[in-house]
Formats: sequence, structure tokens, C-alpha cells
Amino acid sequence: MSENRKIERALISVSDKSGIVEFARALAEFGVELISTGGTAKALRDAGLNVTEVAEITGFPEMMNGRVKTLHPKIHGAFLALRDNEEHVASMNEHAIKPIDLVVVNLYPFEETVADESVSLEDAVEQIDIGGPAMIRSASKNWRDVAVVTDSRLYEKVVSEMRQSGGSLSLKTRKLFAALAYTRTSYYDLAISGYLAEQLSKEELDFLEPFNPFGNLAFIEMDEMIEGEAQEDGFPSEITLSAEKSADLRYGENPHQKAAIYRSGEAGGIANAEQLHGKEMSFNNYVDAEAAWNLVADFDELACAIIKHTNPSGVGMGANLSEAYKRALATDPVSAFGGIVACNRTVDAEAAAEINKVFTEVVIAPDFDEAALEIFKSKKNLRVLKVAKADSEENLEIRTISGGLLVQDKDLFNVSMNDLKVVSERQPTEEEFRAMLLAWKVCKHVKSNAIVFANEFQTVGVGAGQMNRVDSVRIAAMRAERTELDIKNTALASDAFFPFRDNVDEAANFGISAIIQPGGSLRDDESIAAANEHNIAMVMTGFRHFKH
Repeated sequence: MSENRKIERALISVSDKSGIVEFARALAEFGVELISTGGTAKALRDAGLNVTEVAEITGFPEMMNGRVKTLHPKIHGAFLALRDNEEHVASMNEHAIKPIDLVVVNLYPFEETVADESVSLEDAVEQIDIGGPAMIRSASKNWRDVAVVTDSRLYEKVVSEMRQSGGSLSLKTRKLFAALAYTRTSYYDLAISGYLAEQLSKEELDFLEPFNPFGNLAFIEMDEMIEGEAQEDGFPSEITLSAEKSADLRYGENPHQKAAIYRSGEAGGIANAEQLHGKEMSFNNYVDAEAAWNLVADFDELACAIIKHTNPSGVGMGANLSEAYKRALATDPVSAFGGIVACNRTVDAEAAAEINKVFTEVVIAPDFDEAALEIFKSKKNLRVLKVAKADSEENLEIRTISGGLLVQDKDLFNVSMNDLKVVSERQPTEEEFRAMLLAWKVCKHVKSNAIVFANEFQTVGVGAGQMNRVDSVRIAAMRAERTELDIKNTALASDAFFPFRDNVDEAANFGISAIIQPGGSLRDDESIAAANEHNIAMVMTGFRHFKH
């Protein structure tokens, strides 16, 4: 297998001929032999390029209105033969098959055709490409020897790399193009499947139950501009999401909404949790469980979190889970009723006994010892989930919106004490530093505008999802004041900068002694001045933790 493959023969067969003449002319300048079919061959020949028709190679003319033209061993053998395999080379020699190094194919415009609601089924069927996907798949399977180009936006990259390498394409590029090619054929096939499924009657669909592949497969593709190495250094040009339905749920967020859960195929995570006890999970249970698990997974230290409606009502650390849970509960024992409890260590009997004292919907942990599980089984409806950390290296976060997707990097950025910039006159104490870091870590998981009060062991008050930050400060203080926890001399974390000094003044009214915030406001100087007036230690992180 060669790292670089010199391009000597290229097969070009495209429906969308944008830029194809210029691209083929550039290939010809490298001495590449051009092979083509039908309309593409005519377009290249009309432009003055030398082209060998596929029919000249196969010895068979195009037939059946173009349905059959490239489905031949002399074409697919030229794609699939391994150049360093003696048996393959011998077969090529025996049957006069010459290797093809570059395949340039885009497919019949099926998606565009069926977008016209007036198109007939017969016309739609004629836009189902057979030879194109077959060539793409054959050549992509042999990406170690063959480069496959399925998008005109890649032409410039091919020519640029060939100029830099004396007419070759690298193994890295060939592999990348193969991945893009399979994404394209996958989407194409599903577009066809979806269209044909729409043509089925209710009786025909009912006949498929319980198999019904159309209901068990979720598939989305997003196509953006391909620029340089975007697939490695930025966002991919195409995103393909596939997931298999694992269960129907009783209903969605509300009883009038239908719902189901799908698994993406990766190991670990809430979707693959092993339910050890309790009644079936609901849609809202899964949403809250994901929020709870993500929060405790952010802690290296032993930690416990209680979640209500995706926001943490309390988070605690301790020498053991029982102590951590008690501290989490103390933040807001009222909101903990009917909440989700997540732990990042194996739950033992002592912790289970404490958790069982409060009505809880779901308990999540990496594992449970036998005694803990027996305690939880005394509550018939309590759901107990054993969850492993997801093994995916994918760091993209995806949300659906009408007409498409939003994609961003996951918020994985954390800070240590050495990363913090002290901007106040007073330096924080070691205890304040630890309290600020705990509050900041929790703040990431609270809906904006988010304010979290904490000491070095637990949250003390949480203000979530308010339209202005001052109200979030007041709500966090209100929650703290209705418990026995001491709000004074605790740390405050804000997920975004303070637009005005009133947030600092309000915090001072409740006795806050330290503040951690991103900074970056035009009025940072006013907030810093307020902190100094109130003898509050203030540090800035340089980045925010919005959660919408």
C-alpha cells in the first residue's frame, strides 16, 4: 500500500457537470488518461479533451436507456484490485484489466427530482442511480489504492495536492474521500427509501410491523461547504446520524406527545444504561438523567448531584457518598423531592439508605453493591440505572432545529486554580479558591442566566434560567436562606460576565465573600470596584459557561 498514489487513469461520470471540464483539463495536464460515459464524455470531448468511452473498455455498449453501462468486471476490477496482491495483479493481467486510480462520480439528482411533488413515481424511479453508487462503493472499498471524488467542491483540493506532489494523492486524502463517499451513498439510499416508504399505503406499512424498518431508523445529513482540511480542523462537511429505536416510551414531555428512545451504537451513556430495578423510564426521566450524569461525570472527586428539570438542585462532595448526598440534599431539600440522583462512584448501603429517605425518581451510578440494590428494591417504582462512561471520542453536540441542525463543540473546558486571574485587591483564601472552583464547575450545568453559591464542599444556592442575572442572584440566595446552610462567606459563580455592578452589590447584601466570573464586560471596572468596596475577592476565568 503506497502512501502516495500517482494518478494515471481517471474515470469521470457525473450528473452535475459543474466545473468538470476545468477539472478534467487539469487532470489531462498531468498526463492522466480520461475515461468517461455518455453525456460526460460528450461534454469533455466538446471541450477538446481526449476521452476513452467506457464501452471501448468493456466491449459492451450502453444499453437499456443507460441503465447498464459501467456494471462490468473491467470497470469494477480496475477499482477493486489490490495493487500489492500478486493474485489480484495476475487476474488483471489475465483479463486485460488496467487499474483506475481516480473515480469522479456524482449521482442522478434523485433528491431534487422528488422534491417536486408533481413528479410521477415512474419518473422518480428513473432518477435512482445504480452504476454511480456501485462505482463509488467499489472504489471507496479500495481507498488504499483509489481516490473517490463525489463532490465538485473537492476538485480544487485534488488539483492543488497533485500540483504539490507531482501528480499524486496521499493515503490520508484517499481515506478521507472514501469516508465522504460512503456518507453520500448512505444518504442517497435513505432518500430513496424514504420516498418509496411514502408511497406505501397504511395497510402495507402495518404489514411490516413489528419489523417496520422505516420507524426504527433515524438518519439525518447536513451538507455544508467543503474547505481545505475542514474535516480534521473544523466541522465536517457532512454529518450522518444513525440510530436504532430501542423502545417506545409511554409518552413524551407531556401525555399528548408520542416518544421513543434510539441508540446510536456507541457503548456507554444514558441511552445504554442497564436498568437494575424500577418501572420503565419516561422521556423526562431520560432528559434529566442525562443532565445528572453529565454533571457528576465532570468531577474527578467523589460527588453526588440531585437534578430537577435538568437543573441541579444540589451538588455535594465528601469522604463517602452518604456524606456527599447529604450535602447535595441540604442545598434544597424541597426541590429534591421527585428528583434524579446521580453519583460518580459505586453506591453502597449507607448511601442507599440516605437516598431512600426522600422520594426519588431515578438513581444513577457506575455501579451498586448488592446491599444498596436490595435497599432500593424496597421502593417498587424507583428506577436504578447502572451507567458506563460513553466511549465515543466524538466531541460534537447536535441539536435539531426546524429545517436542519445546530452543531457545536461540547463544553469540555475547565479551569484549575492556576488558570484564574485575580482582579480584586483582596486575594482569595485557599478555601475560597476551592469553593469558587466547585461553584464554577456546577454553574456549567445550570441553565442561563446561572448563579451558583457554594462552599468548598457543596452548593448552597442555585439560581437558574432567569431573564436577568440579578434575579438569579436573588433566587440563589432565597434557596440558601431557607435551609440551615450558612450563606455568608460562600463563593458565587456566574456563567457569564456581569453587565453592571448591581450583581456584585446584591451578592454583598447576602454576605458573599468571593466571586468567580468570566469577565469581558465593558463595565468590568465597575464590578471590580464594587468587589473592592465590599472586600470581596474576585477572579476571572476568561470564558463563559452559557447553557441554553
